[in-house]
Formats: sequence, C-alpha cells, structure tokens
Amino acid sequence: MPLLGVLKGKNLQLRQASADDVEARLSLGNHAEIIEMFGVSRGAVRPLTRDGALRWVQRLIDHPYAWVIEVGGRLVGEIRLDNVALHDRRASMAVGILDPTLLGQGLGSEAISLILRHAFADLQLHRVGVRVLAYNQRAIRAYEKCGFVIEGREREAAFVNGAWHDDVLMGVLEHEFLPFDWT
Repeated sequence: MPLLGVLKGKNLQLRQASADDVEARLSLGNHAEIIEMFGVSRGAVRPLTRDGALRWVQRLIDHPYAWVIEVGGRLVGEIRLDNVALHDRRASMAVGILDPTLLGQGLGSEAISLILRHAFADLQLHRVGVRVLAYNQRAIRAYEKCGFVIEGREREAAFVNGAWHDDVLMGVLEHEFLPFDWT
C-alpha cells in the first residue's frame, strides 16, 4: 500500500484519513443537494449515522489512494484515485465537498489540481478519467478548469429522482493538466 503524504494547497490540504475523523464526518451529515450529485435520489438520502461515518472513514483508511480534504484544520470532503493501473499509467478520480456552505469557492478545483499534480508527477500516470452526471455542472466546470475534456457521454446511465440522466465521461492527459491558479 503506498504511503500517502500530505498535499498542501493555498486554501486546503489533503491528508490520509484516521480514526479521529469519525466525529468530523458525522458532524457534516448527509445533505440531499450534495448526495444527489453522486447519483442518489433526494428521497433516498438518509441521515448519517455514527456507523455510517465510521464506515466512510474506514473505507478511506483502507483505500491506497484516498485523502480527506481539510480546510482550516476541518474535514470537509474526500478525494480518491480509483482503479490505479500503474502498468497502463491511468486511474479514475472521485471528489466530494460535503459541506454545502463551501460549494462554489474553488475548493474542489484546488483539491483536483493537487491530486493531478501527485498523479502525474509522483505516480507517473499518463491519464486520469472521471464520470460525472450531466446535471452536475459545478463539477464539470471544476474538472474543465484543471484541463479535463469531455470525451463522451453514456446515455441514460443513472436513474435519479424518477428520471434518467446521462453520465459525462471526461479525461485529462499528463500534458493537458492545467495546475489550478490559487491567486
């Protein structure tokens, strides 16, 4: 399992999860407007339990390429490189800011930029891909800001809130990466 270091940006840092994060994750709860962006219907969103927070933290602890996003010393989300294939020099990525008061402030873009810098410089990856629901325009803009391009669309791939929605497939190659400008 790779040893993950702390990745520091201007407004946030990414660090490994620890058992001490359970209370912080529990305090964030589950907000329907955020969970919906992950493809869960609003009516299916349930309050976060202590057991759910513990499972969330443990999943990140057990994941070889996962970090919590911390702002001002407070856990606010997660970011992961999934399906890392070092031989093919590729991975997929997932990110989530879980505090609705922090959305739209560029924190997702900053976290994405830090992970991509790590993926391309340290892990020597060539490609990172994401799939995002077409209605999640905030996420699509954040990915594009970091150099991702739309590569395709999987039609009617998710059934959310009683309707079918497309997944947008995006990718960034190492020479396309645009480091986030924190100025």
